[in-house]
Formats: sequence, C-alpha cells, structure tokens
Amino acid sequence: MITLRQLRYLNALARHRHFGRAAQACAVSQPALSMQIKDLEADLATALVERRSNDVTLTETGLEIARRAERILSEVSDLEDFARHRGAILAGSLKFGVIPSIAPYVLPGLLPVLQKRHPELELELRETQTRFLLEELLRGSLDVVMIALPVPQAELETLALFDDAFLLAAPAGDELPNRSRISAGDIDTGRLILLEEGHCLRDQALAFCSDASGGALRELGATSLTTVMQMVANGYGVTLIPEIAVPVEVRDERVKLLRFAKPEPFRTIGLGWRKTSSRARDFQALGKIVSAVMK
Repeated sequence: MITLRQLRYLNALARHRHFGRAAQACAVSQPALSMQIKDLEADLATALVERRSNDVTLTETGLEIARRAERILSEVSDLEDFARHRGAILAGSLKFGVIPSIAPYVLPGLLPVLQKRHPELELELRETQTRFLLEELLRGSLDVVMIALPVPQAELETLALFDDAFLLAAPAGDELPNRSRISAGDIDTGRLILLEEGHCLRDQALAFCSDASGGALRELGATSLTTVMQMVANGYGVTLIPEIAVPVEVRDERVKLLRFAKPEPFRTIGLGWRKTSSRARDFQALGKIVSAVMK
C-alpha cells in the first residue's frame, strides 16, 4: 500500500535530484529513503527513478506521480491545519514566507505587534525570491506568503494589502531634469542598476522602464537593495526603489529621490495562500495587522 512517507520521499527526490540531499531534507538516512522509493516502485509496478552515479532523474511516470504526490501532501497539510487551528485565530505554528524586497521593511514593525497581540503564535519565517516561495507554498512547506501581486497560480487565493510606489534614486549631483516630477523617458537605462534576475522587483522596474531612453541595461547582479543603493551613492548609476524601503535604505546625503509623474509606478503588496487551506481566517487577520502597521 502506498504511504504518505513514500510520497514525501519521492517529492523530496523530485526537488533535490539527489538521494543524499533528499534524505537530508527528510531527516532520514539515504538507505532508508532509497528503500522506501524502491517499495513505492514495487507497489506501483513501474520505474519512477533513473539512478545515475552523480544525480537522479525521474522517469516520465515518476514526474507525473511526484506532481500528484505534491498535491496530495499539500491537501494533507491543510487537513492537519484544520484539525489543529479550527479554534483560536493566529495560534500555533505559522510558516510565513516573505520576499527580500519586503521583509526588511515590513517585518521590524510587524513582528512585535504579532507577538504582543497573539502570544500563542509560533512564527516560522522564510525569506527568498517569489518563485521559490510559491513553489514551497504549493507543496505545503509554507502556509502563507507576502509577495507582490498578482500571481499566476490559479490554486492560490490572494489578498491585496497596500500599494507601494516606486521612486527614482540618483546621485545627489545627478543632472536629471530639474522639475518636481519625472517620467520613464527621463531615465537612461544604460545607468539603471537593478537586482539580479529572479527578483520580482527587477521585473517590475524593467516593465516600467520599457519607455525609458536608450542605453544597454547594466548587468551587475546585485542581490540586495542595500548594495544597489551604495552603488547609487557612489555615483555608479540610478535605480528604482520601493517607497517602503526609503526610511531604511536612503540615509545617505549623496542620494536624492525623485517622484514620477502621475500615475506613479507602483506594486501591490499582498498575501497568498492555497485555496484548499482551512486557515483563511488566520491569513485575513494577519492581513489586517499588516495593513494597520503599514499605515
């Protein structure tokens, strides 16, 4: 008979493509994981894995079963949540994912409020790029995420919380147009410094700057806004910065901020969770607290 343990091990193997790393992720020995996978193959009477010396490849059947297993495991996680959290709001364990362009600017104000209002809440935080958060959310490793909306996954429910305007950060002596508001056409993309690929903030900036003046985009691969802002302060170029980041990232007199003409570019920050989750009340309560903190 197929067991949830077998499905969890197959799911880990599909993600890590390596028996050792999958076993480590599941906190079991490699032989134990390998034996469970072999038992699953025997139960299903089909090969799921192509075993190689350095890595693992799932067969076509294995990939499809791993995909279905992920959905089953997610629903089991939601079932467990329903049993554990059907009473109190924001109590017990909550696995909360946040993208890097939000976490440093929202969490310092949010966490003390959550701790004070909901002392029984056991918060587990995860900070990484959007695509990883969504993958972990869909497979049940996370309960809720705070990201920039919208999201393409139809399996997710979302709740918009607040809009976050973009400003242009430039060296203080930069010769940008001397007027109160600027436009995308005032930006020389050859001087535009962005986060590395994979950050949604980069994609949002590129979408707005599609009408900007010419110049090859700079490929610098910065991984944090702090690094980007230091480059701006030292005269290496300009960047778009979310308004929620300004109090933390713009404390240097060598940097000036310019607002864009209306309608200003912005991103919408919100929460996302699985539609099958039974904890919608928790997430809505969390959303109200975030919105109140950000005001």
